[in-house]
Parts: sequence; C-alpha cells; structure tokens
Amino acid sequence: MTLDIITADDLRPARHGFFGRAGGASSGVFEGLNCGAGSSDQAEAVRINRARVAEALGLAEAALVTVHQTHSADVVTVTAPFESDRPEADAMVTATPGVGLAVLAADCQPVLFSDPEAGVVGAAHAGWKGALGGVLEATVEAMVGLGAERGRIAAAIGPAISQRAYEVGPEFFETFHDTDPGYARFFAGGAGDRYHFDLPAFGLDRLRQSGIGTATWTRHCTYSDPDRFFSYRRSVHAREADYGRLISAIRL
Repeated sequence: MTLDIITADDLRPARHGFFGRAGGASSGVFEGLNCGAGSSDQAEAVRINRARVAEALGLAEAALVTVHQTHSADVVTVTAPFESDRPEADAMVTATPGVGLAVLAADCQPVLFSDPEAGVVGAAHAGWKGALGGVLEATVEAMVGLGAERGRIAAAIGPAISQRAYEVGPEFFETFHDTDPGYARFFAGGAGDRYHFDLPAFGLDRLRQSGIGTATWTRHCTYSDPDRFFSYRRSVHAREADYGRLISAIRL
C-alpha cells in the first residue's frame, strides 16, 4: 500500500496531505483511495481508505473529521471528533492538537490553511458556488477567531479542475459577471457560446484579497489525470454511474 500524498511547503510544519487515488481498497470506478461515504462504493472499503489516510497523518481513525458538504460558506470550529451526525458545512478550523480536518473533492478545490505560530489550521471545500459565496474568507475569519494572525496564514489549493477542462455556459458567466464585472478575467472564450472558467485562479484571488500571508495552488488538474485523481466532470463525460472522492487533510 503506497499512498500518493501531495504536500505544500507553505503549510509546514503542520502535517497535511492532498491525497491522490493510489493506495486504496476500492475497486471499479472507485478504484483506489475513494474516501466518499456518500458514494455508492462499499462502506467497508471507504472506511479502510479513511483509516489509511488517518494513519498516514499519525491520527486515530476516529480523529479524522469530515463534515456534510453542501457547497455553502459555512464554517465549524472543531474541538473534538463529532460524537453524532456530522454538521452541514464546507469548512472547518481547529486549534486542538490530534484532530485532523479533512475535506472531500472531485474537481472542486480542496484548500488547507495553517498558522503554525498560533497553532491553528483549517480546511475548506470550495467549488465555484462556495468560493463565490465566501467560504474561503469565512475560513480565514474563523481562524483569526481562534487566535491566528491574518498575515501569517498560509493557504494551499490542492488538485482541482483546471481552466482548460472546465467548460461552462453563458448563464454561469453571467452569475459571476453580475456579482463583479471584474470576474470576467477568470473566463476564456470557448466554442460557440461556451467559456472556460479558471477555478483555481479565482480561488487564489479570493484568498489573496482576504489579506493572508501566502496562497498557492499545487497545479494538479483532476480532470486531466485519470490515473492519479478522481473527477466528477470526467465521470459524467464517460457516463459512469458514480465517481470517487479525493480527500485532503491537515492536523496540528
């Protein structure tokens, strides 16, 4: 079992990883490290996969915390693993050692945050809707509420769909343009009335505008590398019944 773990220098020394699909127990369209409990994969395979991620980060299996993601801007502060149902949210922050914050994605942006001096970390799931709605800024604010200093916070965007693979329609463009005409710079012209949206560039811009210290993208495209990453959009184009979810996690 060899896991594919991508790290970001700016997040060190916090233990973290953007995990690829290698090294998992799932099979079929989920082959590899599918960590999506909401998928139609076998529940035991997903449990094994999550346990492998927890072990790689030096955590107990139960200490790897996830939320019920809804493409919102909601953030929860975590002090201990949830005792009952996972709350609905798309980001988490903690100042508690030994708790791992994990988000799932399969084209959307997984974003990990760290202020090592304050001992505060965060994790966010930021698709276009969450990013436009302010989930990244809300995560920064929640970290500041735990004692982080805005200018010390580092954020890294993990594997996500790249602009060349993210074709959208005119209604999508209008949603962004109506919010801020300046957002047109994140779109490139496509065939006919189609556009190509640069989700990672949009995420980086929102992060940098929030005033944090550093913001980077690992520059991995989920859609374009099927051997390494799951992709919702690729699964739709291939007419597959379901798709795996990648996990990204950070801990103190």
